[in-house]
Formats: sequence, C-alpha cells, structure tokens
Amino acid sequence: MAAYRSLRLEKYFFRNNLNKRSILGTSAVLRGSYSQPKQNEAVDQRRQFSRHTGAKYGGRYTVTAIAGDGIGPELMGHVKHVFNAMRKRTCIGRDWSVCYRVADVPVDFEDIYLDSAHDADTDLAHAVLAVKRNRVALKGNVETKHLKPGFVSHNLLLRVSLDLFANVIHCRSIPGVSTRHGDVDIVVIRENTEGEYKSLEHENVPGVVESLKVITRESSKRIARYAFEYARQQGRKKVTAVHKANIMKLSDGMFLDTCRQMAAEYPELKFEDMIVDNTCMQLVSRPQQFDVMVMPNLYGNIVSNIGCSLVGGPGLTAGSNIGSDFAIFEMGTRNTGKSIAGENIANPSAMLMAGVELCRYLGLARHADVIEKSIWRTISEDKVHTPDLGGTATTSDVVHSITQKVQNEMRKW
Repeated sequence: MAAYRSLRLEKYFFRNNLNKRSILGTSAVLRGSYSQPKQNEAVDQRRQFSRHTGAKYGGRYTVTAIAGDGIGPELMGHVKHVFNAMRKRTCIGRDWSVCYRVADVPVDFEDIYLDSAHDADTDLAHAVLAVKRNRVALKGNVETKHLKPGFVSHNLLLRVSLDLFANVIHCRSIPGVSTRHGDVDIVVIRENTEGEYKSLEHENVPGVVESLKVITRESSKRIARYAFEYARQQGRKKVTAVHKANIMKLSDGMFLDTCRQMAAEYPELKFEDMIVDNTCMQLVSRPQQFDVMVMPNLYGNIVSNIGCSLVGGPGLTAGSNIGSDFAIFEMGTRNTGKSIAGENIANPSAMLMAGVELCRYLGLARHADVIEKSIWRTISEDKVHTPDLGGTATTSDVVHSITQKVQNEMRKW
C-alpha cells in the first residue's frame, strides 16, 4: 500500500512538472498577485493578472478539499452536492446508452485530512503537498489548540508555507437580510503572512512575555500593490490604509509610508489612511464611507470580522487567500462552528460562496454565476433563512432550495 501511494504521488509530480506554469489571479473577480520588483514593477504586475489554469487532467480541475473541524465536514459535503447538481446529460437521438455529461462544474476534489484528529506535522506536510500539487484548495477551519504551549495554528502554517499573502473578503449588503446598516459594499484586503502572526513569542523571565511583530517593506509593498490593482481592475474609487502608526511608528509607519508611495502610482484612485481604532468605530457607525481597505495582518482579522457582522454574520461571506502560485478559499470569518456541528442549522452560504470564488479563480465564471444567483435568490426572494439570520430553516432546507434553482438554471444551458 505504501509503495502504491508513493507511485501515485510520483505520477502527480510528473504531471504537475509537465504542466507547471506561473499562475496568478482569480479571473473576473479576484485577479492579481505580486512578483519581486523589476524595472517596471507596475507593468510586470499587470501582465501577471491572468486566469488560473490549475491542475487540470482530462478537461477537469483537481481541487484539494480540507474539511477541517466543526461544521466544516458537513458544509464541504454540501458544496460537493451543489457542484454535482449542475450535471446535465445530453444523449444522441433515442439511444440513452450514449450520453455525455455537459455543463457541470468540471472539478474533482481530493480529500485531505487536516483537523484536530489529524494534527501531526506529517498531516500538515501532506496538506501543503496536496495544495502545491493541485495549486488550489477549498477549506474549512482547523481548530487551534490554544492551551497547548508551542502549538502553532495549522491554518496559519498553511498560509505561510504557501505564501498566500493576500486575504480578500468582500462584505456587501444582501437584500432580504435584516441588518443595522444597508448599502454596505466593502472589500477588506489583509496582509496574510506577517505581523503578530509570525508567532514569535518567548518568556524572558517568569511572568514577562515578549511578542514580536514583524513588518517588512517588501511584504507591505506587495499587499499595497495588490490592493490598488484590485481597486483599479474592479472599478473601485478609493483605497483606505488602516494602521496604528501613531503608536507603532517604525512598523506601522513603514506600512503606511509604503501605501502612500504606492498611491502615487494610481492617481485615479482616492487614497486615505485611518487609525485602526477609529476605523472600527467608523465601520459600525457609517460603513458606507469605505470601499477597498488594506491593512496589516492582525488589524485585518478584526476589521474583516466586523465587516462580516455588518452584512449578516459569519454564515454569508467567503474569504480568499491568494498567493503568486496557489490559492485557498474558505469561510470569511474562519470559524469552526463546533457548538452547532451536526445539528443541521449551520448557514451553508459562506462555504458555498467560497466555492463560487473558487470557480471564478479557475475561470469557470458561468458556473460561478449560476451558483451565486441561486444562493442570493434563496436568501433574498424565498427567504429560506437559518437561525443565524432569524429563520427556522435547516442547513438541508437551504441547500435543497439552492440545488433546485441551480438545476432550473441548468435547463436553460
């Protein structure tokens, strides 16, 4: 068995090396990444905004599926169910033995186990290898053991190992979902590999702990470039840099200075900066003032969660982790949802929207549009709401409604 598994891995590597390309971006919605500075950095950057080709065999993409803990496994199953619901068969004449599957989502999932029961270094290495092999993944959140000294989050290690430097979350108001504020349309772009998340902590003497925050100019430059290119290509009007440079004058000061220099290259975009504590207050009082927001790692974690709560909570918004060569899609707030696991009440929309962003990243825009339209019609028109949105519907009710709408749309193809 071990020899067989080794042979399979060798075959994967052989295929991957034959088809290896430098892949970036996310087709129509999430495009762009960063390469090391060259003579004309902006031009080189724009040249790289191209559709991801992925690990494609026989006309189909292979995607790593990491279900994670809590509600992750059940929601991953629902994504696969909806993807399969797009299958449509056409036959030649009256001979139903000669049928061809057309218009389905051309994605096959490779299931990888990385969760609280599979948390060894070898499990993490296997997951990293699988994403490198397939170049793209759909992921549930992996539980982090807070009380285990020295244990570093596997979610974090995945992002750092694959250099997924940009976390992108689009928080937008949804008709039919009751919230305090309407007309919210914010894109939070978070540097994903540095800052406090370097996990550099030590206890100098008993009772005195030192934690290091690492900010580099190169990483600040590439996330700033990503944010401004995103805003330009998506027709956005303004970029806001979030910081705490009034206190952390060297680290956040350098981040802010880098963003200001980048803004000079995009004169058509309005640029402003805002201190993070004021940002949080402004978000909950007047969120409509924001458009694209870019910030260091920890602030992004806080601001993105506020943004998700403004539009209905953790069950609605997806998150994309983008690097120069790989991408992982997940729920925006990165919650495990352990308290409601197995109760059939979790809102599947966020994970399904992660699947939508995955499709767009692979260039499957038509499939993405069908699934996304079905999700919003279920929520806004039919008002099939799980308890987190004030309704009584089960997870299965929501998925059933979405599936029916997907199948109805498929009849038009």
